[in-house]
Amino acid sequence: MSLKVLVVGSGGREHAIAWKISQSDNLAALFCLPGNPGTASIATNIPGSVGDFEAIAAAVEANCIDMVVVGPENPLVGGLTDFLRSRFPGLMIIGPSKTGAQLEGSKEFAKDFMARHGIPTAAYRAFTAATLPAACEFLKTLQPPYVLKADGLAAGKGVVILDNYDAACSELEAMFSGKFGEASSKVVIEQFLKGIEVSVFVLTDGSDYLILPEAKDYKRIGEGDTGLNTGGMGAVSPVPFADAAFMGKVEERIIKPTVAGLAADGIDYKGFIFIGLMNCGGDPYVIEYNVRMGDPETESVMTRIDSDLLAHLEAAAKGTLAGEAIKVSGKSAVTVVIVSGGYPEKYKSLYPIHGLEVARSRSVNIFHMGTKDSSEGVVSSGGRVLAVTANGSDMARAAEKAYKAVADIDFKDCYHRGDITKDLEKYL
Repeated sequence: MSLKVLVVGSGGREHAIAWKISQSDNLAALFCLPGNPGTASIATNIPGSVGDFEAIAAAVEANCIDMVVVGPENPLVGGLTDFLRSRFPGLMIIGPSKTGAQLEGSKEFAKDFMARHGIPTAAYRAFTAATLPAACEFLKTLQPPYVLKADGLAAGKGVVILDNYDAACSELEAMFSGKFGEASSKVVIEQFLKGIEVSVFVLTDGSDYLILPEAKDYKRIGEGDTGLNTGGMGAVSPVPFADAAFMGKVEERIIKPTVAGLAADGIDYKGFIFIGLMNCGGDPYVIEYNVRMGDPETESVMTRIDSDLLAHLEAAAKGTLAGEAIKVSGKSAVTVVIVSGGYPEKYKSLYPIHGLEVARSRSVNIFHMGTKDSSEGVVSSGGRVLAVTANGSDMARAAEKAYKAVADIDFKDCYHRGDITKDLEKYL
């Protein structure tokens, strides 16, 4: 059966997912809402907002869509899957129900889920402004550094890690006072886990699952993992320390009980689960769940899937994932993100981007994150602008190829980290 597919979202993650879906023999037509200049070359872009559920429903109806793939978290947390299912009972939707989306929408919900199902994670407690004194007392039971997490969605920026007790108490007060808006009206305080992070991605139909290629992303703006947190400055897949023994522990201790826990709790979940893990001396602990693919990890992960992603998605939507087998490339993928100068704080946009065709001639993938078309061609329109992904026989060759392409691209005040992969060389 040939499918008409709508990908909801406008960033690099959605561009990468659409790029992979576009390669399927089972695809009849591909649409993106709203998409970006990059998706325009492989799909039909439909104007609209990911938060405008009526516009999404209208696009589904007008284009006889068979499957909707929801890229970002906000519409999922807002209940888009439930909304579409009530309108179109036969529509295949990749994305959990509103209840399932609480795994990302509420840190407390996620931590309680892990505790209930015996999934290894850091010790924690949740607090509100009314319980600030108790929160400061709980901090005294922990060893610094102190980890403070806004309970709700904060665009990847709602986590603060501090070494000083007094500073942590002051930060709590600021968070409760609206530093991250409504997202930090409740704050989860948790034990600091020392180790190195890895992102594991699962596609599930609610009872079975496929494990996608793992990745590691780079959150800080500065080289050497310094400076402010961002949405992600680069990614690598595979991850050298995530060997078969470690991934075996991840599957047995985390993936299996997570999927079984969703079923046991009666949670409707057909879609991706992003499991943010900390490797603590060879043992995996869950830092967080996301209910969609990560960005920029997706831009690396998609280039390493050699099987038909659309076939996997169809099986997930229909509950027949047990019959699927994923094929993963043995090649490495390295993604380098190019951002606007000043990001993640104040930055300027609408600068013409030069060198895209030259860079593309190096046989890399250029995924658009924050761009738009203008009379001057493609211009920057966000903090994170482009994700350049290269594949190679090993991590070093992929990185070299990616950075050569990045050097071809230029716009006013653009910036990228020059050390993606460097911290992983010691594991080779």
